[in-house]
Amino acid sequence: MANTEAALKEATTTIEGAIGAALVDYSSGMALGTVGGGKDLDLTVAAAGNTDVVRAKVRTMEMLGLKDEIEDILITLGGQYHLIRLLKGRGNNGLFLYLALDKQRANLAMARHQLKKIENELEV
Repeated sequence: MANTEAALKEATTTIEGAIGAALVDYSSGMALGTVGGGKDLDLTVAAAGNTDVVRAKVRTMEMLGLKDEIEDILITLGGQYHLIRLLKGRGNNGLFLYLALDKQRANLAMARHQLKKIENELEV
């Protein structure tokens, strides 16, 4: 089992094209940990903003009566992918992993696969 810091470091070092990663509590919008980012990507701001995305999708699913779970949410920008993976099990409800990727260097399918593996190893 990996702690938050180790899991985020693994995400940014093993996932090709990773720019930054965060573990976020979407009930509060607070980042519980961040790695990477920089002047062009403020992970604290991204955590808060993506909390609104997650809340909106959860609310929409409830209004539609969908009895399913969100695996991940993908936001595609001109030069980046932003991947939001909701954590499941072991008391992790209300948390998500956020990963920003350089679109030119990233393999989206591999990034999703590796992020799922990191989720399974994460101990919060």
